[in-house]
Amino acid sequence: MDKPEPEGQLPNAGERKNLLLPNAERWAADPDKPIIVFRDVYKSFGDKDILKGLNIEVHTGMTTVVMGESGSGKSVILKLMLGLLMPDRGTVEVFGHDLSKLSTARLLEIRKRMGMLFQNYALMDSFTVRDNIAFPLSENVNMPEKEITGLVEDLLALLDLSHAINLFPNELSGGMKKRVALARALITNPELVLFDEPTTGLDPIMIEFVDSMIQRAQRAYKITSVIISHDVSSVINLADTVHMLNGGHIVEKGSVKEVWASQHPWVHSFLHVGGSGRMSSEVDEEAEAATTTWTGCDDVDGRLEKEEGEPIVLITDLHKRFGSNVVLKGINLKIMPKTITVVIGGSGSGKSVMMKHVIGLFQPTKGSVKVYDLEMNGATDKQIRKVREKFGMLFQNAALFDSLTVRENVSFPLVERRLARSKEVRERTDEILEQLKIADLADRFPAAISNGQRKRVALARAMITRPEVMIYDEPTTGQDPVMIRNVDNMIEEAQETFDITSIVISHDMVSTFRIADRIAMLYKGQILAYGTPDELKQTRRDEVKEFIFAGSDSV
Repeated sequence: MDKPEPEGQLPNAGERKNLLLPNAERWAADPDKPIIVFRDVYKSFGDKDILKGLNIEVHTGMTTVVMGESGSGKSVILKLMLGLLMPDRGTVEVFGHDLSKLSTARLLEIRKRMGMLFQNYALMDSFTVRDNIAFPLSENVNMPEKEITGLVEDLLALLDLSHAINLFPNELSGGMKKRVALARALITNPELVLFDEPTTGLDPIMIEFVDSMIQRAQRAYKITSVIISHDVSSVINLADTVHMLNGGHIVEKGSVKEVWASQHPWVHSFLHVGGSGRMSSEVDEEAEAATTTWTGCDDVDGRLEKEEGEPIVLITDLHKRFGSNVVLKGINLKIMPKTITVVIGGSGSGKSVMMKHVIGLFQPTKGSVKVYDLEMNGATDKQIRKVREKFGMLFQNAALFDSLTVRENVSFPLVERRLARSKEVRERTDEILEQLKIADLADRFPAAISNGQRKRVALARAMITRPEVMIYDEPTTGQDPVMIRNVDNMIEEAQETFDITSIVISHDMVSTFRIADRIAMLYKGQILAYGTPDELKQTRRDEVKEFIFAGSDSV
């Protein structure tokens, strides 16, 4: 696997001043001196209490991680640290200042001492990569553009993105966008960096790379880090201190080992549900088994020939080119009925492009895609629409209607396509809301719920039409371990209850090996391995082993 290895020194590292506030004194790197203090903080929205007497200390030079379920208030904590929200009761102190007592100008100065990596990247679509990264300096500092560009180029080289300097965000993969956002957060040489789910949506190899970058940034920039994360293996790699948030309180805190050894029922359930994170010895045993019990998953064509029955989707020698960029290079794949096929692979490997051929959004440059025995290349619009009616789709970004309540969003396909009468619509909507544990959100709007909750609403909407084939695009992205297990259970339950075929695009290896009947791994536009989960674990190919076992070490 071509994993970028960060080398060299970070620009602006060491003792250099914050480029936005060159005359400001950096906060003393005293491990006993907290850079952020929450004292008995309460925060409510309407009649919903989010934080109920929260106490947190973030110490200088350390990486503090906050973990908790979706909707538990983790993002609210970041907004309080930035002064974007103020507590209803209690105090939030940053750099020794009570944020509620600062003027707007002083609060702005405090924010300039921070960097922020947003979960959804927050890149400006009309700006190039160079301009996105340079933006904090271009807008706030009287610095020659040539010097700013030099700083941008140094960061891009470090992040293996030099080739992307003149690209726009819509030309980047999710992993590339994350690295651009990280570069923008670091370019001012901040004292404190806040990370909102930094590894969400990334493949295992890129997660390791981003983790490494965060670790090196902390050391080289002498920064303090606060990380909101659901990724158990990433937390193990990054955290000095872990705070477990539940019910508006920190119910456990300490080092990684201390928290993982906690006997608190909720903490133990959250961290260990579904085998999140495996002991390195387990990986070693599997690697050893690969040398003695190989079943041929790397022989993709031979493995496909052994599949019995007629496939719902048959992809033969599929090539796809966009100008000079060759994305797919001779894909062969069968999606067998009544199975869960999980497609894995790094960002930019071609997973989404392949699936767009399956639903008729793209036409092949070469090769064939048959769905329900219909050749999609050359099919009429009417024929393609008829095939699409058999598919349900869960989009990675949820794609909810902001003006509709959760209940209305979930029932929308039934109402719009007149697939059920009003009583049945209500009954099926209530049933699916209960199954996904979001019944209490039924009358709320998307803007009032968390990212994780929006994903669950989108899943409910996709499932409500009871499709013959479900396509899940990264269904567990942005979810906490408990909800990942719930989503996995929903996929498996839908498979059994509705007797459907499922195609899952995923970066989550724990989820993949939990639910898959078949796994297909894409790498640089080709399928390197295909088979059952046990067969994939016994692969002989280094690229496949590196991908599926990345981040497997546990505490």
